[in-house]
Amino acid sequence: MSSTTLSEAYRDHPLSLHHVIPLDFNTIPTVPDSHLWPPSDDDFPSDDRLSIPVVDLMDPDAVKLIGDACETWGVFHLTGHGIPLSLLEHVEVEGRQLFSLPAEQKLKALRSPGGATGYGVAQISPFFPKYMWHEGFTIMGSPLEQAIQLWPDDHKRFCDVMDDYQKQMKMLAEKVISLIMRSLEIHEEMIRIWPEPAGTALQLNSYPSCPDPNRVMGLAPHTDSLLLTILHQSATTTGLQIFKEEVGWVLVYPIHGALVVNVGDLLHILSNARFPSVLHRAIVSQSKHRLSVAYFYGPPPDFNVTPLVKCLNSDQMTGFLSVTVKEYISIKAKNLEKALSLIRI
Repeated sequence: MSSTTLSEAYRDHPLSLHHVIPLDFNTIPTVPDSHLWPPSDDDFPSDDRLSIPVVDLMDPDAVKLIGDACETWGVFHLTGHGIPLSLLEHVEVEGRQLFSLPAEQKLKALRSPGGATGYGVAQISPFFPKYMWHEGFTIMGSPLEQAIQLWPDDHKRFCDVMDDYQKQMKMLAEKVISLIMRSLEIHEEMIRIWPEPAGTALQLNSYPSCPDPNRVMGLAPHTDSLLLTILHQSATTTGLQIFKEEVGWVLVYPIHGALVVNVGDLLHILSNARFPSVLHRAIVSQSKHRLSVAYFYGPPPDFNVTPLVKCLNSDQMTGFLSVTVKEYISIKAKNLEKALSLIRI
């Protein structure tokens, strides 16, 4: 069993307090300068007609379809996943109720500067000169400690829903990882290559409506650190964009009942760069509050990550230095988008 939890892996890289506390979005009529991003040539998607692949988990060819989607896009819509629609709806309802609380109440569950759970801004905030139009709530394991701060006498429903969601997401993530490993032709005995407990996190993301959405950034461009991310996004408005080489930014339109699965940095390493760790960001709406729920899945923090397949078009087995999950989190916390290049051979 791992001796280090995922939450503990983040403690060595505390943020300053002003990089933890979100803006009180309900009290401002205009966007403050601290949140105004300069115009950019790539602010808009390159082609609205493009769309990411859709894979039915029950398709007999799911292994090949998932492998192809990971290799060509690094992201895909997943249908036939078996997660009840009612559970997706309950998670969204609970998330919206959380973010609709008064700011002073949400701050009771504020993430500490060296913490990884609770209410606050995105961990990537210090890497950017402007703040994001975003507030988040991170859960690793039981949500009880934070939930009881928000609802001292009425937290059971929130905790039950989040516990159920994490349990079902973990089973789904393990199923998808198994299919991905098979697509890489990794032997069956190598599919369960790390012990329990896995490194997981649940992130509730809130993107309030904005008076000037073209001048703000909901979530700045980044890749996810762990193996894969499973995202439920609100069907009421679009916001997620992924970057595809030689194409540009592509808007990921929500599909009712479908989940978005994207490759993270650790899967990029395990696949020896065969699967791209997809760069993505979030934009916001002028009239609608957008909610998304991201489940991050990876090996335990003490697990050693190294490529499991040869490099494409080469007999070279290791295109990356071997690192533990905790070591990679540390590298990413200090270098963000340069992290993968620092361990490339």
